[in-house]
Amino acid sequence: MNQICRIFFCAAIFVLAAAVSAETCHQIDLGKGGSWNWIDSASVRNENGFDVLAIDVPASLRPQSVRHAVSMPFDVAAYRGRSLRLTVECRAENVSVPRHAWNGVKFLLHYRKDGRDVWRSPSGLRGTFGWKKLEISFLVPEGATGGKLMLGLEESSGRVEFRNLQTTVKDISEIFPPQKLPNNYRVQYSEQVKSIPPLRGAMSPAALREGDLEELRSWGAALIRWQLVRNWGQNDTDQDVAEYLRWVDAKLIELEQVLDRAEKLGLRVIVDLHSPPGGRSPDLGMLDSPEHFDAFLKTWRKIASRLKDKPALWAYDLVNEPMQSRPCRIDYLTAQKLAAEEIRRIDPATPIIVESNDWCSPQAFRYLSPLPLDNIIYQLHMYWPGGYTHQGVNNNWGVAGKDGMASYPDSACNRQALIEHLRPVRDFQQRYGARIYVGEFSAVRWAPGAERYLEDCISLFEEYGWDWTYHAFREWNGWSVEHTENPQDNEPAQTDTARKKVLLKYFKRNQR
Repeated sequence: MNQICRIFFCAAIFVLAAAVSAETCHQIDLGKGGSWNWIDSASVRNENGFDVLAIDVPASLRPQSVRHAVSMPFDVAAYRGRSLRLTVECRAENVSVPRHAWNGVKFLLHYRKDGRDVWRSPSGLRGTFGWKKLEISFLVPEGATGGKLMLGLEESSGRVEFRNLQTTVKDISEIFPPQKLPNNYRVQYSEQVKSIPPLRGAMSPAALREGDLEELRSWGAALIRWQLVRNWGQNDTDQDVAEYLRWVDAKLIELEQVLDRAEKLGLRVIVDLHSPPGGRSPDLGMLDSPEHFDAFLKTWRKIASRLKDKPALWAYDLVNEPMQSRPCRIDYLTAQKLAAEEIRRIDPATPIIVESNDWCSPQAFRYLSPLPLDNIIYQLHMYWPGGYTHQGVNNNWGVAGKDGMASYPDSACNRQALIEHLRPVRDFQQRYGARIYVGEFSAVRWAPGAERYLEDCISLFEEYGWDWTYHAFREWNGWSVEHTENPQDNEPAQTDTARKKVLLKYFKRNQR
């Protein structure tokens, strides 16, 4: 076999796997003449029946700015709408500390989604360690294209070895079994809930500040999604249950003040558990941890017991942007169902908001199953296409790149494209008679045409009769409608921006 490595894949690497749900193993040649792009620092040997890929990078090569990795094409489009899990066994020797935490040992899948680069890789791998399994798991989105798989080192010297590379593909229904429902099931709402017309508002800042609620109400907003958030932007936090519950108790004191002020102003409030116990890296930590899931249920018992009699309370939002990409002890929907049942034992009437999977994606409504409970509202977040809405956020750039901003509308992203993207939600609404709530939507303020994007999004929400809250009110100036489109402007504008005028236009439809 002439300088070839056999590395095992389950399902197919290329287009073969799209129709396969069970695990199927294939051997892939890793030689210079095979599918892999070879590098001089790579070698292959057999060890205990395994073909082992080794990459050696001496410190003299100044690896700080260099990636030393073999790579091969990996067509992610073949797996759209399915769960993909990549695993490899890895060991390392004297891998130096890179400048960035996501570098060092490299087990990386790169592809494109909606004009944006997506990089999936375990991080923090350096030093010396024995054989361990590395994993990349995710639900392949409908807009995923292209792809490249890489194994090696980046920004580091040392030696790294890989063996037994596998991929497992599962159908969505294998991970998220549908709820058992009567034939022709329709969501039931009380007369009180049905009597409330669609509500329009904004997501809150992370903390209560003097005058914020009053200002938002002066704009005409009727609804605020109040986020219970901590450790913003940090993964693997909220592990200490006792400490987490103490934080919840402190936040409830603040939240009671918010609800009292909101009642005086005529604002309704959604309580959003933005930071769940156990964190969310890579999936919600509580889905596999009995301790953290019990804390999740206890948290909602605390919230419902303290707030159920507050007149300004509109709904309980169970968990922000659930993300489950693989089989877990409890699936994301069952977790919300059990929390909803706990709330119902305390508060039988207040609406409960259930979020779709995959960061509350509209596309996840394709497999979302309604819960057999009354007064359940179903939530989506709308940041599509991310290459437009998030360009320049956290150094992320869209289709046009830094030198040419992506604009709205264009041939690929326009009002008709928004209609198609939201179709799974609209179909769900019509099939089950569900009340729909858009908890977050936005476009970064410097995105060309952002006011048109907001107008087209909101006009569709209005046409469909959905509640909505803009992301966000006085949280970060990148989303602020009070700041101009110039990213250098760090102070609010003296006059209403075009984006703010769009919100004010639709806030006028709220009933006083």
